[in-house]
Amino acid sequence: MFGYYFSLALRSFRRNKVLTVLMVLTIALGIGASMTTLTVFHVLSGDPIPQKSGKLFYPQIEPRTMGRNGKPEPEPSDQMTRFDAEELLRQKKADYQAVMTGGSLTAQPENSGIQPFRVQARYTSADFFPMFEPPMLAGRSWTAKEDEARALVVVISRKLAEKLFGDGNAVGRELRTLRSTFQIIGVMDEWKLSPRFYDLTHNRFGGNEMVFLPFSTSRELRLGTRGSMNCWGDSRQDEEGSTGINAPCAWLQYWVQLDTPQKVADYRKYLVDYSEQQRRAGRFTQPANTRLHSVMEWLDYKKIVPNDVRLQMWLAFGFLLVCLVNTVGLLLAKFLRRSGEIGVRRALGASRLEIFKQCLVEVGCIGIVGAVLGLGFAWLGLWLVRQQPDDYAKLAQLDAQMLLVTFVLSLLASLLAGVLPAWRAMQIAPAVQLKTQ
Repeated sequence: MFGYYFSLALRSFRRNKVLTVLMVLTIALGIGASMTTLTVFHVLSGDPIPQKSGKLFYPQIEPRTMGRNGKPEPEPSDQMTRFDAEELLRQKKADYQAVMTGGSLTAQPENSGIQPFRVQARYTSADFFPMFEPPMLAGRSWTAKEDEARALVVVISRKLAEKLFGDGNAVGRELRTLRSTFQIIGVMDEWKLSPRFYDLTHNRFGGNEMVFLPFSTSRELRLGTRGSMNCWGDSRQDEEGSTGINAPCAWLQYWVQLDTPQKVADYRKYLVDYSEQQRRAGRFTQPANTRLHSVMEWLDYKKIVPNDVRLQMWLAFGFLLVCLVNTVGLLLAKFLRRSGEIGVRRALGASRLEIFKQCLVEVGCIGIVGAVLGLGFAWLGLWLVRQQPDDYAKLAQLDAQMLLVTFVLSLLASLLAGVLPAWRAMQIAPAVQLKTQ
């Protein structure tokens, strides 16, 4: 029966070409606009590490002095001081814990024909690798003992290995920089995180970190850092300035892995106890103010999805609703103009349900064609998004999931728009129509 209704739909399209084109364009424009904004929202709001996001947590404590008017700050510092990060790291109260910050190095290739160039780096501790599970192409990551020894070891990206040595076989070779020479102990395969949740202070949706080395080594060599830093006192008293162990500056990210709900509860209490201990020691002046966010909670807290993206998505769906209302009007006009044809079918024995099915098949065909055209509009819209200077713009790509959503949304939208016209069509009384013929 579906094949018969499909052939009737094609005949109807040929008889009413202009009306059919208008309906297809109306649905396609609504689908194109909504899928463009929905895809951007999907990219920005997705779980960057779904296999572990419920076990990774970002602790916050409050090391700063009192806020304005001598009142405590409502929210604790987003980052940690070096003293607190290293102390928490030393106490090892979590299953895994990692301190980190961003930096950069000047690589000096062995090939004299290649000029020295800057590469982005990540200074972190040994647990970074089992916690975040970056894909290793060859070699290994460094150990906690190498952290303590401030070893001159690095893990580099495959892209950097190919640029320096012509292939990915770089394990055991040396990375020469302006400050020191490092032994390459591992090569990472391509690793794409969206967003780069472990450090939201710089290049949230970008960044191309090619070198990973021990945080302790970076402090031994006094390597430069990048990212935000918040100081609330005189850091010149420390030998290393604002990055020193006793500097009143928060500039480090700190992550922990907690494998059970009980460990999460215990760690929350531990953060409060630690804050009170530091307050009694005179380091902290504010009352204990701590947080422990999971990955998705942290992204939500930091408002990783810009408000304008949310607004654009709701406006686009509002536009889709307007398109559906217009489609309902066009379908009503189309079906009611065929009252005589529908009356004859009813008189020949077709039930109201069969008339309803016939109309919905026709509407579904319009929805499928609208989805194909709407997909083209969505691709155009996403191309325009990628031309914007925002750091997330280049990530606006239709994946297989969003491709499926496009067709499902278009079909559902068209069927929803066709319910009222189809219901009106099946109510047509055959006797009245036959009398007027």
